[in-house]
Amino acid sequence: MKESASYRFRKQRHPWLRRIRLAFVPGPSTPLLDLVTLELRSQFHQLGHEVQATPDGQTQLILSTARFGEPLSWRHAPMFTARRRYGLERTPAVSILVHIRPGDLLSSRERLRAALDSKRMEPVDFVFPGLVSRAPKILYRQGRRGGPMMALVRLMQAQAKCLRGVLVVGDDRPEGAYVFDLVGAHPYTGVDRSGPDSGNPYDPFYEDIVLRLVTAVSTCEADRHQCIGDPVPRSVWKDLSSPAAMGFASQQLDARDFFTETVHIDDLIAVPAFSDAVARQYSEGCFATWEPELGALIATATGSARPVSKGNITENDLAVIVGTRADGRGVFTRPVEGRSDVSPSSEALEMMDMDSELPTILFVPAGGAPVRVPVARSKLHGHRGVAAYDPRRVEYVPLDPPYYHYPVSCGTEAQAWGIKSAFARSEALQDPGDSRQVVFTVLPGHGVFIVEKWAQSKEPFQRIWESMDDGSLEVEDRILQGPMRYVSGAGGRMVVRAESAR
Repeated sequence: MKESASYRFRKQRHPWLRRIRLAFVPGPSTPLLDLVTLELRSQFHQLGHEVQATPDGQTQLILSTARFGEPLSWRHAPMFTARRRYGLERTPAVSILVHIRPGDLLSSRERLRAALDSKRMEPVDFVFPGLVSRAPKILYRQGRRGGPMMALVRLMQAQAKCLRGVLVVGDDRPEGAYVFDLVGAHPYTGVDRSGPDSGNPYDPFYEDIVLRLVTAVSTCEADRHQCIGDPVPRSVWKDLSSPAAMGFASQQLDARDFFTETVHIDDLIAVPAFSDAVARQYSEGCFATWEPELGALIATATGSARPVSKGNITENDLAVIVGTRADGRGVFTRPVEGRSDVSPSSEALEMMDMDSELPTILFVPAGGAPVRVPVARSKLHGHRGVAAYDPRRVEYVPLDPPYYHYPVSCGTEAQAWGIKSAFARSEALQDPGDSRQVVFTVLPGHGVFIVEKWAQSKEPFQRIWESMDDGSLEVEDRILQGPMRYVSGAGGRMVVRAESAR
């Protein structure tokens, strides 16, 4: 753990951060957690936030504590009990501070690393207190994709009965902390002891944790989609090419192992009832393509309400997106005659809204008349990383700097803002004549967002999967957790490098 956290005048914050109200709810603790809680209270006050004695209807964040390796009963977990316990109309965001000693962190990661190195899952290697019998399969699959730290994050989430939190590393004093969330992000903040002796090395450490927590709470999920307008006639829907193309693309992307499996919460923990605090499951990734006939975006359905296999999409897994809400909380969808309404993924806003900053072009479909369409034809969001790319054929567009210093949560309006701003700077998209057909950006701690342009002789997403096949876009399992850049590599390719968060 050699990362530095001397960030006070180096890291860039998001301009939309809010002052929040939060409450500390006592949980199982240790002397180190008592110290960290005290210092965090002070930092929240210093940064202008309100620390309440108990949660109420205006509370936006509840912080509690837990000890690593000691499962917390759902009957005492704030994520499941705060609403009833404090008479709240809704459950605020909940984060849990978990204390782990450096030796326990090392031994846990090494145990998981050894188990994950095996090509065959051995359930006995993944037996931990507080998990159900099906959990080893989830830990193995998540760890094989994201490494031992990802598996450890899932273990902590299951034992602490909380999807967001801070894993504080140290014996008597903190050495660093990992801030984790729903999708498994775990950026690291270390304690800097290299500064002047007169300074307090812990202040930047606590300030950074506070800013990470406030960043998460300052965002809103963009999932309040609304169904409007007359249904698409069944006769029109069945003649469209895009639904079948989406199904074919899902199979092609699945064949290239792009999507990870849906994570079912009850495959990790035994909880008798779920509330507004957490969905029963969440899926990994989504994608969409433009349908000229409807002037709409055809996108995959959300996987939080019901399981959706992104590698085997059917027409009943597709939503028709026709616009974005003015408040940025979601999109407008149009129903299809003869079937139930389909709500799109929470990432629908980022896929639709990014077009507002980009040009349109005239596209001539085979055997049809010219039609004006967005320059970006198909869009793919997945929980993967990009190891390298060929800049002659693919363009990389970075997010604004704060997104690398303080990553945002999946499916939020803040993520949509960052994606729109990044692709608005794309040379290949702003100039339709640019020969580069694929453009991507990286979402730290989360994944990748890839866009393709129109091509007369290509199926939707074909440019993307062909770029994966020929090596001009090298997708990998590793997802970097913070600042990064691409540097010159062999054969003219650009290769990813992690950077210190300074």
